[in-house]
Parts: sequence; C-alpha cells; structure tokens
Amino acid sequence: MKNYGNSIKNWPDDEKPREKLLKYGEHTLSDTELLAILLRTGMKGESAVDIARKILQKFGTFRNMSHTSIKKWKEIKGLGDAKLCQIKAALEIGRRFRETEMREEKPKISKPEDVVGFIMPRMRDLKKEVFKVFLLDSKNRIMGIEEIEDGTVNQANPIIREIFQKGVENFSASVICAHNHPSGDPEPSREDREFTRTLVEAGGILNIKVLDHIIIGDNRYYSFADHGLMDGAV
Repeated sequence: MKNYGNSIKNWPDDEKPREKLLKYGEHTLSDTELLAILLRTGMKGESAVDIARKILQKFGTFRNMSHTSIKKWKEIKGLGDAKLCQIKAALEIGRRFRETEMREEKPKISKPEDVVGFIMPRMRDLKKEVFKVFLLDSKNRIMGIEEIEDGTVNQANPIIREIFQKGVENFSASVICAHNHPSGDPEPSREDREFTRTLVEAGGILNIKVLDHIIIGDNRYYSFADHGLMDGAV
C-alpha cells in the first residue's frame, strides 16, 4: 500500500479500507486492511493500518491471534483495551460462524473426520479442557451441539450425568463426545480410557448409543471408534 501520510483521511478513497470494502467487497481486502477496520483509529504518528501491520508482523496469522495471551497483546503500542476487545470478539465470531452453519444444515455424521473438521479450528488452541457433545437423531444427523462447562474426565460422573441429561431432553438416538488436550497431544490417558468405558456403559443403560469419543490435539486427533474401542472393551 502506498504511503500518503499517517492519517488514512488523506488517502485516496480507493485505498481507504472502509471505502474499499464498501465499493469492492470485504473479500478484496488484505488481512492488514481488515484488521485496520476493526481498530477504527490509529494513534499519533501511526494510522490504524500501521498498527494492524504491526499486529500481523508479531503474530503472523489470525489463528495465532486467537490463542495468544492478553499479555502479549499488551506489548503492542497503540492497542488499548477497546481495540483489543474488538479484535478478540471478531475472532470469536469467526470461530462460531461455522458452528452455527453446521447446526442449521443438520449434516449427517458418518465418520470421525466429520466431527473433527468442525471442531478442530476452535478446540486445538484452547488452554483449558473443554467438552462438547454432539446430539444425533436416528439417522446420525446433528440435532444440537452442547458444551459441558468446566468439565474434565477427572470429574467423570458429573460430566456423564450432564451428557445424558441433554441427550434425554433432546430425544437423541446417539451422541458423540469430544474434548481437547491443551498439551496438543491427543493420545488418550488412563482417565480418558476409563471415562470412555463408563460413558459407553451409561449409554447402554439409557438406550442412547455412544458412537465415539474424540480427543482433539494440535491438528491431530484420536478417535476411540477408529481404534475399535467403543464397545466397552477400552
């Protein structure tokens, strides 16, 4: 982008991010320009585009921005709490968009990759363990997706009760459970295996089949179903 001075107001309309978006569409904007629109304003001596460029130089990708600590963001001069909140909110909206889209489409789950492709972008970067439950109908179509708050496999009984409570409330024929390993390594622990065995047994009692338990790592996953471990023989 050409330099027309520190103030974007002095730039030609075709170079101003907001005007460019309105005239040509958001898909024509660079990552820097999109960030500049979120920032709205710059600071003395630096435009919003200058600050956006610094952010991208520091973090590299939007994915890196989404899981970087607030402390790292605070190192960027000209980025106050308001601007930071705007960027963080936009990143979260982007992550949730796909989830909403999937719910509306009610896609059929036929293999672990169908679930993994959906949740990997969000769950691979979480710093704490989070549980998600896919509620399926008799044709394995998604009826809903629930997140179990503050749950871990080390608290198996409370999680299992909540999973099947949601399954019963939604008349689910089956469920698929998934959680992340913040370490990035999806290999199941002893607790993961014990939890899965208990989960399958509880599903059998309630007549809600547990199709899979998937562990999400950093661009890797472990599927108990893929390993033939969903019949209680974990």
